[in-house]
Parts: sequence; C-alpha cells; structure tokens
Amino acid sequence: MKDFQVAATANTVPIIDARRATSLLADYVALTKPRLNFLVVATSAASYYLGATAALDIIRMMLAVAGTALVAGGAAVLNQVSERNTDALMRRTRLRPLPDGRVTPGEALVLGLLLSAAGLTVLATRASLLAASLALGTLVIYLIVYTPMKRRTPLSTLVGALPGALPALIGWTASHDNVAAGGAALFAIVFLWQIPHFMAISWLYRDDYRKAGFPLLTVIDPGGRRAGGQAVLFAAALLPVAVVPSLIRVTGPASGIVAVVLGTALLWLAVAFARARTDESARRLFFGSIVYLPILWMAMIADKL
Repeated sequence: MKDFQVAATANTVPIIDARRATSLLADYVALTKPRLNFLVVATSAASYYLGATAALDIIRMMLAVAGTALVAGGAAVLNQVSERNTDALMRRTRLRPLPDGRVTPGEALVLGLLLSAAGLTVLATRASLLAASLALGTLVIYLIVYTPMKRRTPLSTLVGALPGALPALIGWTASHDNVAAGGAALFAIVFLWQIPHFMAISWLYRDDYRKAGFPLLTVIDPGGRRAGGQAVLFAAALLPVAVVPSLIRVTGPASGIVAVVLGTALLWLAVAFARARTDESARRLFFGSIVYLPILWMAMIADKL
C-alpha cells in the first residue's frame, strides 16, 4: 500500500509542476497585454510597409515588428509593476497576475527589463538606430513621464497618447530611415485616434478610475461634458489628418475616400457620445474606434502607390 502511495505521488508531482509552469507562462504572457500588443504589431507592420521605398524585405519587416512588439510588451509589464497597487483597487484589473499575487514584482521586473532590452537590441541591429531611439523614447515617456502623471492630472491622457502613437513612427523609420511627412502623418493619425477611443473607455470604467484615484476627465467632471468635448475635438481633427497620406501620395486616392468615410462615422459617434454621455453611446464609440484603425490600415496598404 505504501509503495502504491509513493508511486502515485511520484507520478503526480511532474503533472503538478507542468501545470504550474503552464499557468506561470500564461501569466507572463498576460503581463505583456497581448491584445494591446496586437494593435502595436498591426500598426508597426502597416507603417513599415507604407514607408518602404524599395522592394519589401519581409525578414527585415518581421524583425522590426518583433522588436517593436518586444519593447511594447516590456513597457506593459514594467507599467504593471509600477501600478500593481492601484490595479488591485479596480474591478477590471484586480485579477491581473501582479495584484492577484500569481507573479511577484521581482519576477515581473526582470521580465519587463529583458523584453525591453531584447526589443531595443533587435531594432538597433536589424532595423535602424533611429527606430531603436524612438522605441527607447517610447519607454521613457510611458514609464517615467506618463505613468506617474496619471495620478496627478487629466493631461496624462494626451501624454500617454505619444508612446501609443510611436509604434507607427518606429515602423515607418525602420523601412524609410527618416521621419518624413508620411511618417509624421501616420504618427498623427494614431495619436488623434487614441483620444476618442480612450474617452469611451474612461467613461465606461469611470467608477474604477475614481476608486484608484486617477483624476481623469470622467472622474473630475462626472457629468462627462469635458470628456465628450475632447472626443469630438480629436475625432474632428482626425478626419482631415487621415487623408494626408493620400494627399502626399504615400497612398492613392481610394484610401483617402475610405479615410473620409471612416472619419465621418467616428465623428458622428463622438458627437452622439458628447450629447448623450451614456454607457450605450460610449460603448458604440469604443467599438467604432476599434473598427476604424484596422480598416484604415488595410485600405492604405491596398492602395499604396
């Protein structure tokens, strides 16, 4: 009987260890915010393609996108190390690996630093020093400026949109090796797009942000008038800016028409949110913004000159 128990225990331990390892790996992946990173990958890949002036080098593009994704993943991990205490206060983030105690801050810190360093190395050696410098700037602004600023002022939303838009510029410079008007236009599109997108999110989760002590517009102005105004202002600014790649012949006229249609729809959703300021209107604006960017990228890619 004892021999059977020992054998059963011996057979169980490797299974338990394998499960723990699988669970820990899943938590490490979750720390990199893979859904958000998918947007980074799509943005940097589209921008690389649009910036390419010669025959497309698929391997170099894949390495540039991978480097950008590694930096973005590292930044996400390091941000969660810094915000683990406030994450524990919010319903939508309290079950993340750090506040839930499934990963220690030390483990996450090492993971974030390794991913960031790997991404910067890939960009510097396989893309361009300019692309690597922009990626380093993304880390600095996101972690040193934006993250602590979130607890002090609603202006942090605008500052946070800078590192959010830099993957477009990183992809462009990785293939183009300079910023140029096209790269600046792609950066501006993603920068402006983020504000109505985030205003919708901040309205839907305003109670969470209030509990965590983040002074967002939807917290300091509970009626939502200022958040609605910002959504309309930036959606209106996005409408003409999204046409610029077509005007400067990065893409053809067809994508310019698509940009006008998409921009008009997004502006309409922003105006509806500003007027009603309900969860329903915010949710429509959120999903509309989610649809906007990938369709615009696909139109531009298909219509590249």
